[in-house]
Amino acid sequence: MSYRRRLKNKKPPEGWELIEEVVEDFEQQMKEAVNEEHEGKRKAELTWKIHRIHWEKNRFVYDLMYQRKVMSRDLFDYLVREKIADGALISKWRKPGYEILCSMLAIQRNNHNFGTTAMCRVPLRLRAPHQRITPDVQTGCISCASGDGRFGGPVWWNTPMEDDKGEPEEENRAVWGQGDAPAEGPELALGSKRPEPAEDEELDDEVKQRLKQLRKA
Repeated sequence: MSYRRRLKNKKPPEGWELIEEVVEDFEQQMKEAVNEEHEGKRKAELTWKIHRIHWEKNRFVYDLMYQRKVMSRDLFDYLVREKIADGALISKWRKPGYEILCSMLAIQRNNHNFGTTAMCRVPLRLRAPHQRITPDVQTGCISCASGDGRFGGPVWWNTPMEDDKGEPEEENRAVWGQGDAPAEGPELALGSKRPEPAEDEELDDEVKQRLKQLRKA
């Protein structure tokens, strides 16, 4: 059901009119993502864009409430109560280690092998080389571990890493309420390898040899 229909006979708290346009923009993006053509995509990829839009919409609310501190508690509670904002996800972002968590699905142990969490919760530096840029099957998130984020959010399957000059593309950061998609940039090539972590250079020869043998195995 459209959020507009849910709110039809309910008077929103003061401040709603200031964010209504942005919320509508996110809802329109979500609708387009749901109705997007699926031809040529793997089944697992169909919901990736939906998860990213959901993250960005809730991050907008989180920033206003807890970062800028310009949103009232009444308005925040209203958004959560009317299911415009994801209260559980926003609550997790306030806990150490979960600051940029991509989705609640990533930490639901019953959804993953051996009762663990999604691969995107493992820091990139701790992964085997062939796993470093593998997106999570459910969400399309490559990494939402603390310290790995780009532009203030997770490393998604289509997060630009750097421009042609090797510099970060700051214009790819989400801009609330502008409607247009972020500027196109070089995407992470699935299946390609990232450079080996710099810390290997500081290891002595014996440890390097052991690591080399383990990687071959």
